[in-house]
Amino acid sequence: MAHLLGAEALHLDFGTGTVLDSVSLGLDDGNRIGIVGNNGAGKSSLMKLLAGRLEPHEGRVTISRGARIGVLDQSDHVDINLSVLEAIVGDGAETYEWASDPRIRDIMAGLVPDLPGEAIVGDLSGGQQRRVALAHVLVGDHDVIFLDEPTNHLDVEGVVWLAEHLKRRWASSKGALVVVTHDRWFLDEISTDTWEVHDGVVDQYEGGYAAYVLQRVERDRIANATESKRQNLMRKELAWLRRGAPARTSKPKFRIDAANELIADVPPIRDKVAVARMAASRLGKDVVNLIKCGVTYGSGDDAKEVLRDVNWNIGPGERTGILGENGAGKSTLLKLITGAMEPTSGRVKTGITVRVQALSQQLAELEEFEDERVSAVVKRYSAVQLADGQEMTPKQLLERLGFTAVQLKTRVGKLSGGQRRRLQLLMVLLDAPNVLVLDEPTNDLDTDMLAAMEDLLDSWPGTLIVVSHDRYLMERVTDQQYAVVDGGLRHLPGGIDEYVRLSRERRTKTEGVGSFGGQAGTTHVPDAAAASAATPAQASAGSGSERQRTRTRSGDASSTESRASFAPSKPSASALSGAEHRVATKELASVERRMAKVAGLMAAVHTDMATHDQTDYEGLAALTKQLRDYEAETSKLEESWLELSELLA
Repeated sequence: MAHLLGAEALHLDFGTGTVLDSVSLGLDDGNRIGIVGNNGAGKSSLMKLLAGRLEPHEGRVTISRGARIGVLDQSDHVDINLSVLEAIVGDGAETYEWASDPRIRDIMAGLVPDLPGEAIVGDLSGGQQRRVALAHVLVGDHDVIFLDEPTNHLDVEGVVWLAEHLKRRWASSKGALVVVTHDRWFLDEISTDTWEVHDGVVDQYEGGYAAYVLQRVERDRIANATESKRQNLMRKELAWLRRGAPARTSKPKFRIDAANELIADVPPIRDKVAVARMAASRLGKDVVNLIKCGVTYGSGDDAKEVLRDVNWNIGPGERTGILGENGAGKSTLLKLITGAMEPTSGRVKTGITVRVQALSQQLAELEEFEDERVSAVVKRYSAVQLADGQEMTPKQLLERLGFTAVQLKTRVGKLSGGQRRRLQLLMVLLDAPNVLVLDEPTNDLDTDMLAAMEDLLDSWPGTLIVVSHDRYLMERVTDQQYAVVDGGLRHLPGGIDEYVRLSRERRTKTEGVGSFGGQAGTTHVPDAAAASAATPAQASAGSGSERQRTRTRSGDASSTESRASFAPSKPSASALSGAEHRVATKELASVERRMAKVAGLMAAVHTDMATHDQTDYEGLAALTKQLRDYEAETSKLEESWLELSELLA
């Protein structure tokens, strides 16, 4: 694999403390890196340094000759005077050269299916402009791509599409990807390695978010670290990843065994019986019932029906996630539940003892407390009782959500976005609602704080309704999902995978005009074969049937099914002869034994590194090389294990 980029002894200090301290890293062909860390730890700064957007105060970054780099950071914007098509494909917009490239057509259908090509960027919303900027980066032919929070402003289906695109963009041994994101499902899908930025250093872990959680817990255990709050949260996170998370079961056996050892004494993440019992005692049998509810905005020719004939009985202790496209009616549904809106037709029946609170996307609840200290704000509230019977004071809850003693003395107006978000959530919970509605609660929170918030919600005794584009959060804190589709409410027994599949099937059947969505009748995605010979006017007429086929090829299954479609076909176990089956079984057992042995050797190296003289750079370098060799062998063994497992499945 070719070396693409290297960073040597990077040091960065903005005057408020060291951000990065003598960090050395490298990127090779085939690397797919996810960067995690607390807010303010230096994730975005590290990415900017590697991408050449920021100069280090010490150290240097070297880029291999000829390496092409594409970057999307949080400050990137496209020229607001350009059309959408010009902003994405540049000079190719006039000649329609882009139309003959199936990859570019797929990017447009995946990211901007709802935007007319001639629309002016300045007239778009912030989220739409962000999607245009992301599409512009992806249409380029790059060897290395840096993306900072690329899933912001994407819905669930858009995040799935982006993950699939990045996984098939290059061959497995080509290209490099570096992503800063708080979307843990996305990290698991696209990452081969995870970098954690903390305390001025960068720790490197093999695998995506699930593997990172496992290795972080293992590393703490090997180093005999104390059982801190952070460790306990990670152990609970690991328990969920091992026990309940979908599509995470195809792990090498030695890793499953290691995970089982670590979580043997960790109880289930959520005691559903205790939560339901306590919720029922606080709520009674009736919570909120929607009876044939319909909502229509406007009247006459301008009338727009958003919801119709929605029937939904919300019970005590239910934890429900709501999915749907932007504009489908999710926010309207929440307003019916909270009582902020009356239905146009039908009625909403709310239990006598019900107290509903909503966590909005805005932070308006904190405006009146801007000049007060955090500790003074929470003193207004009394202690609350959790489902496990534990009673916690507001200060204890703040500490559970990551607030330090210094931050408790900080004025609300001086808090960061993530800190304000956590304080907002705590104030809502301290109001003691028994029905909690969360609208995009993950904004401004890093992965550790998301885990802390989820841990707190696990023991909160009440009914929970969540609207979020964060797939990981949705699967983590809710037990069932519904989708708002065509004005109705549809239960999803198959969860988010079922929603993605149904959404894609629906899109292939939908006709529309004026977008890049590949829909029949659109005037903006010309037929690839005809585009080169047609005038711009002729080319713009396009071919609906070709676009229909293009989108169908781009994926009409869940993310798990999509991964399978890119894998080479293998004979099934039933196709093996008896002798072949025995040979494969023995080989699998041999691979598992070697994997277990290498895992033990790696653990020993980690122990040596933890106790080694930190000033012995040569000795540490030798141990690091030894560890990398074991990691490379482990990677090859895992590939063999997976192939043999599929063969024998």
